[in-house]
Amino acid sequence: MTVDALNKWSANTMAELLGIAFTHVGEDYLEAQMPVDNRTHQPLGMLHGGASVALAETMGSVAANLCIDQAKQFCVGLEINANHIRSVREGFVNGISRPIHIGKKTQVWEIRISTTEGELVCISRITMAVLDKKD
Repeated sequence: MTVDALNKWSANTMAELLGIAFTHVGEDYLEAQMPVDNRTHQPLGMLHGGASVALAETMGSVAANLCIDQAKQFCVGLEINANHIRSVREGFVNGISRPIHIGKKTQVWEIRISTTEGELVCISRITMAVLDKKD
C-alpha cells in the first residue's frame, strides 16, 4: 500500500476533515501527521485531546487493516486509550503506529504522537477486532 493510496482512501472522512495525512508506510509501522489549527484546537487554543485520539484511532485502524486479507476480513476498534502528555498550540503533530500484537481475531497497536521537534504529546493504545466478511 502506498502513501498516496492511503491518503485517497481517507477522502470524505473525518481524517480528511482534520487534515490527517499519511506520510510513510514501513515494514512494521505507519506514520501520519495532523495540523494543530482551528480544526483541531479546543477552546483554549490547544490541541484537543479528542483530535489526538482521532489521529490515533485512524492510524491504528488503517495499520490493522493493512495486516489482513481485505478480501476476506476487516478490522474495527474495540477499545482505545490515550495519555495526554504535553500541550501543543500550533504547527503539526506526527504519529507513528507500531503493532504490539497481531493475532487471528485481535490486534493491539501503540500510537505515539509527537511534536515536529520530537517531544511526546500523547501515547495511545488501540485494540482492534478482526472480523470475517459475510458473503
